[in-house]
Amino acid sequence: MKKSAFYGALVATTLVAGMASAGTLDDVKARGELLCGSSSGLAGFGLPDANGVWTGFDVDLCRAVAAAVLGDATKVKFIATTGETRFTALASGEVDLLARNSTWTFSRDNDLKLDFVAVNYYDGQGFMVRKDLGVSSAKELDGATVCIQTGTTTELNLADFFKANSISYTPVTVADDSEAQRQYEAGACDAFTTDASGLASSRSAMADPSAHIILPEIISKEPLGPVVRHGDNNWGDIVRWTYFSLLIAEEKGITKANLNDVIAASEADPAADPETKRLLGIGDNDMGVMMGLDKDWARRSIGAAGNYGEIFEANIGEATPIGLARGLNALWTQGGLQYAPPVR
Repeated sequence: MKKSAFYGALVATTLVAGMASAGTLDDVKARGELLCGSSSGLAGFGLPDANGVWTGFDVDLCRAVAAAVLGDATKVKFIATTGETRFTALASGEVDLLARNSTWTFSRDNDLKLDFVAVNYYDGQGFMVRKDLGVSSAKELDGATVCIQTGTTTELNLADFFKANSISYTPVTVADDSEAQRQYEAGACDAFTTDASGLASSRSAMADPSAHIILPEIISKEPLGPVVRHGDNNWGDIVRWTYFSLLIAEEKGITKANLNDVIAASEADPAADPETKRLLGIGDNDMGVMMGLDKDWARRSIGAAGNYGEIFEANIGEATPIGLARGLNALWTQGGLQYAPPVR
């Protein structure tokens, strides 16, 4: 009797888990549109233009997911969220996916019941000040007023840093990075703290970027990445492997421009790279069926905006106003941390 009860509970749990995991994929397909939670405006990462067209590093990940699932990278509705509203929007089902510079932490993983499926940007918290403030280190900010976004990991990091260095500060709390930038530029605070990439983004949008410096201290680890709900395992796999497909494409030299040539060459050559064939659904390879997608899912994800490196360089790379070097976000083959499991 005990065995039967346990078996029944196990079956029930499995069925419920299966239903939950299929939920978002089915919803997105039925709706014909991906609902992507983005920032309220962070240049290079997620920002609408005057016509309401969104662009950015995180935006392109959402477009890649839409391409993989719906066959059309434009079938995305971007929903602006703040540091305080983002996780509620995801948990409530207002968005299918959150892609807006959110840090993976223990409590968010467990207490908030969310799944960070990958790290698409390795970052750390820094400080920006005006050059004329005359400081060259964050340790010189004793007594400073600091603009900081509420509902973020930066609040605790800031408190820990000042306490560890026996210096004091007065927080000027804001709802999002856009408000922080406005307050900082208006002189409401001496320093602005957030992820270093966010500081570079904000500085690029200022009237005179050269009048501001990002101090050398990086005071935290901020692994940023896309987030889905707990219990939605299949959807998590789709987002995760869409992202990994972009990394693998860069590693193998597959770009948006040469994608069709790589497909044609791989189809014609029996000795072509087996993993490339598995990724691109060539021959009898159909990895997509395991996730509820077709065999061409990765072709579409790569074709949406290019591989990871192309997306990075186009939106936030050294040639853009944001001006970020790859650093930790280089591929593992180039000394970085970006590494995708094998398609096998």
